Amino acid sequence: MRNKPNLPALVAVIMMALCICLPAAAEHHEKFSTDPITNDGKRWRIGYYEGGEYINYQQVLAATVRSLMTLGWIESQVIPPQEGEQTADLWEWFTTALKSDYIEFVPDAHYSARWDDKTSEKITKTIINRLNDRKDIDLMIAMGTRAGLDLANNKHKTPTLVFSSTDPISAGIIESIEDSGFSHVNATIDPGKYARQIRVFHDITNFKRLGVAYEDTQTGRSYAAVDTIQNLAKKLGFSVVSCHTQSDISNISLAEHSAINCYQQLAPKVDAIYVTEQGGVTNKSLPVIVRTAHKYKIPTFSQLGSQEVRYGILASLSQANFRYFGDFHAQTIAKIFNGAEPNELPQLFEEPPRMALNLRTAEIIEFNPSLLLLGATDELFKEIETP
Repeated sequence: MRNKPNLPALVAVIMMALCICLPAAAEHHEKFSTDPITNDGKRWRIGYYEGGEYINYQQVLAATVRSLMTLGWIESQVIPPQEGEQTADLWEWFTTALKSDYIEFVPDAHYSARWDDKTSEKITKTIINRLNDRKDIDLMIAMGTRAGLDLANNKHKTPTLVFSSTDPISAGIIESIEDSGFSHVNATIDPGKYARQIRVFHDITNFKRLGVAYEDTQTGRSYAAVDTIQNLAKKLGFSVVSCHTQSDISNISLAEHSAINCYQQLAPKVDAIYVTEQGGVTNKSLPVIVRTAHKYKIPTFSQLGSQEVRYGILASLSQANFRYFGDFHAQTIAKIFNGAEPNELPQLFEEPPRMALNLRTAEIIEFNPSLLLLGATDELFKEIETP
């Protein structure tokens, strides 16, 4: 291990986060029920829109449905494993296999812009026209920052929930943690999540030069939490080495190559890498990124979570299979159907911190985790799996 970790600080960060985050879910406006209820005898109709396929959208969606099962809105059953990252196949399964007297996932209400600007513009217009004219959708899920930007506006009044947006405030989706700016919009936000990640990563590796790859646009910088990283760099005394990628584009192969090239450029220049969420970090490109970091014995931290640790990234704060976010999202949906306005429900949700560590990667890069770090780790991976 090239740098001495600050393990007491690591424990302090985790304990502080535990004290902060758990009450956030409990304060979910108890005046609104989460009990299943019909829409005047009919099922509530849910639609979905994403800017394009991304590695965690499918998991967030599935976790939300599992939590709706737990609340009794949908009959409990096992969601089958999904191939690839598509939400379209999962949505189709929802429409045909799920049984519910209360909720319907509308078959023709799954939209994906495939990271294409022209397609996004066309689909957004189609969705908004449908919400205003046909009025056959009771709630829209806007998955990710791009979809949130497209649907968080006053062009319609249909309840819209923005999931899986890295920072909806800096992206311009909502005005603040307390107020989305629209009565019909609610965007889940954890403003301290990425600061906690960087602090923990710094505590366990004591890096001096942090490599970060991202698309140099407002959305790309929001995805990568660039402002947070730069603020912490001043406080913690490290420098940021940046490389710019292409992310939200329809050519996924080009996005993947740009990410791979950036990490290959960064690895010889830095002593740690923060692997950010972006279109070019996929199941196809991640093994190449991992091999590059291993070659230079560089510790890596996944912004996304433990899924990438399973595939060879050194560490992350795990999202526990997205269960906690699924519970929060399901409660929000249930309370809206029970009469709540989206903007009067909490947007703040700070997930319980659960460390994930890949022991095989630690061995390859000669990082020696202490017993204290191992004791703070919830998910240990002994091998590097192939996506």
